[in-house]
Amino acid sequence: MDVIVAANTQAALAAKRATGTIPIVFAGPADPVSSGLVASLARPGGNVTGLSSLPDPEFVGKALELLTLAVPGRRRIAALWHRDYPAQTQKDILGAVGTAARTLGVHLQPVEVRGGPESFERAFSEVARARVEALTVLTSVLFASERRRLVDLAAKYRLPAVYPIRDFVDDGGLMSYGPLWADLYRRAATYVDKILKGAKPADLPIEQPTKFELVINLKTAKALGLTIPPSLLQRADQVIE
Repeated sequence: MDVIVAANTQAALAAKRATGTIPIVFAGPADPVSSGLVASLARPGGNVTGLSSLPDPEFVGKALELLTLAVPGRRRIAALWHRDYPAQTQKDILGAVGTAARTLGVHLQPVEVRGGPESFERAFSEVARARVEALTVLTSVLFASERRRLVDLAAKYRLPAVYPIRDFVDDGGLMSYGPLWADLYRRAATYVDKILKGAKPADLPIEQPTKFELVINLKTAKALGLTIPPSLLQRADQVIE
């Protein structure tokens, strides 16, 4: 192999464990420094480089803000999270969404999914007991791979939810706000091109997302009895009708 391309943190870590010489390009890890993939964003070091999917922890606060605009008047919101990122990354993300909640004047209820997909129902039961009125789903590889189950549970409990990637909305979720993943993969190809032309991964700084998209599913809004404000619809990159 001349280059290995890895799509997420786990894949990139597996590739790094397998080889310390073949160049590795990743497109997706939220925090490549805390996860141990690279030494720093500016100077990765070693044989690994690529693109992070999280610009900074404060980014998650924007998704929460957009959710409050979609469901004005709902002040009790749960943040669903899973411990599949480094502890410091999770701490930073939860801290950022908590700060955003205080700024927005909403009560935030963090709810951890403990285990695999079989624990989703238990987490949503906890959300229901807390009388939560809406839901923000934080970044997680598990959540992305099991997005259909999460979307179905949000519908079952009639919870308006914002998700970190548009795939959730394509599968029936209410709305998403996050990096434009197709752009990340296109940019990853430029890293591969540079490496094949002689560049060293250690000398290629980690890039962060520059393009983001807001997607809203009006079918789901109607099923939930919601009327999305026109001002928010105008801000959407895509509206599914």
